[in-house]
Amino acid sequence: MDKTELKRRTQRFAIDIIKFVEALPSNRSTNVLSNQLIRCSTSVGANYRSACKGKSTADFINKIVIVEEEADESIYWLELLEEAGLADSARIYPLKKEANELTAIFTAIGKTAKSNQQNNKL
Repeated sequence: MDKTELKRRTQRFAIDIIKFVEALPSNRSTNVLSNQLIRCSTSVGANYRSACKGKSTADFINKIVIVEEEADESIYWLELLEEAGLADSARIYPLKKEANELTAIFTAIGKTAKSNQQNNKL
């Protein structure tokens, strides 16, 4: 998967989350959890784009770590919505699946970048 495809994928993830949240009933708990979910899910793509423009390998790594954390945090908020019975499991499943895949992708990217950085120091 190249940078352009990953940028599109992270943007699609954010859009899917936005559409999911817009379809949820409005109440105090759902609104709070939804706001958190929108923040972190949209941050995945925004921070990935920023990482691609990193000024150095260290800058890239720092930003990729943030992307990984935001993708993982998205899973947390989705799980809370599901376990609290505030959203249908069938609607949450594909979003959690994508968030898990993005977390794994960015974890791997971060590990590779850190390894390459170490190898270049040797």
